Amino acid sequence: MTDGPQLRHDFEYALLRAVPRIERGEYINVGVLLYCRTAEFIGVRTHLDDARLLALDPAADLAGVRRVLLGVEGVCLGGERAGPAAADAPGKRFRWLTAPRSTVVQPGPVHTGLTADPGAELDRLADLLVR
Repeated sequence: MTDGPQLRHDFEYALLRAVPRIERGEYINVGVLLYCRTAEFIGVRTHLDDARLLALDPAADLAGVRRVLLGVEGVCLGGERAGPAAADAPGKRFRWLTAPRSTVVQPGPVHTGLTADPGAELDRLADLLVR
């Protein structure tokens, strides 16, 4: 018996970047957000490499970056951790998280792709682009 064709979902993703000194424009990737409308999936994987960030700015606020990343994780999880965004649909939360901003943690451009498994794709992208 053969399995039928595997359903492929279109998805959108964006990197999260830590930019410790905005005026210099240097950054490291600290996370990846992924949204898949057809699978009703939104997720994030984060990883902060302290040494790499401190190489860009020895005075970087590591604790502050971690707080922002925890906040992003909460918005993706929804529920009480999402705060005021809890009632928003996953797509609206993704658009809010990927809106341009001039803070220490910034989203990169949104890219698209196809996947049969959004969660596995998120892990693959995190390994490839963040860790």
